[in-house]
Amino acid sequence: MTEYWGDIDSERASLADQLDDLTEAEWKTPSLCAGWTAREVVAHLTYPTRETWGEMIRGLIKARGDFDRMTHESALKEAAPLSNAELVAGLRAIVGSRKLAPLTKPSEPLFEILLHAQDIMRPLGRTRTMPPPAALKAAERIWSMGFPFNAKKNLKGFRLNAVDVSWSEGDGELIEGPIEDLLLLISGRTGIALPRLSGDGAAALKTKEQS
Repeated sequence: MTEYWGDIDSERASLADQLDDLTEAEWKTPSLCAGWTAREVVAHLTYPTRETWGEMIRGLIKARGDFDRMTHESALKEAAPLSNAELVAGLRAIVGSRKLAPLTKPSEPLFEILLHAQDIMRPLGRTRTMPPPAALKAAERIWSMGFPFNAKKNLKGFRLNAVDVSWSEGDGELIEGPIEDLLLLISGRTGIALPRLSGDGAAALKTKEQS
C-alpha cells in the first residue's frame, strides 16, 4: 500500500502543478468525461477524501440507485461554488491524505488520478505521461474488476500486451503498446488509446470504431 500511496501523492501534486498553467478558456473546455469540464473532473478527484457513508447513501437515493448519475451530480455540485484556484488548492490539500471513499481501496484513487488527468489534458492538447509502474498497478486493478469497466467482457477475443512493462492479459487477436495506452483502452477510452496501439486486434478495433 505504501507504493500505491506514493504514486497517488506524486500524481496529485504534479497534476495540481500542471493545472496552475490552464487558462480560463481551458478550464471551460469539455473533458473526455461527458458533461464535465476540467473543473468538474478536479472536483470529482477531491470529493472521495470527504465522502461519508451517509453522503453516499443519500446520493444514491437521490439518483434512484444510478451510481453514474450520483457521481456526475456530486461533481457538478462540488465544483459550482469554487474558483479554479480553489479547486487546485483542494487537490494539493489532499496530497498525503489516506482517506478513502466507502468501499474503495488505494488502487481506486490511483487509477482515478491517472485516468482523469488524461481526461483533462488530452482535449487541451497538453502532454501528460503516466509513470509505467503506476499505470501497471492501475491496469492490474481495472482488469480484475467487473463494474464499472467490465474490461474482460468488453475485450473478449483480444490479447493485450504491454511493450514497456511486464503485463499481458486476454487471449485472441493481439493489441500491443505502452501500458499507459492499454490502461486507457481497458477503462473504456478506446478512441484516444487506439492511435498508439498496434497489432491485428488494434486494427480490428479501429475498424469497429469507424463503422
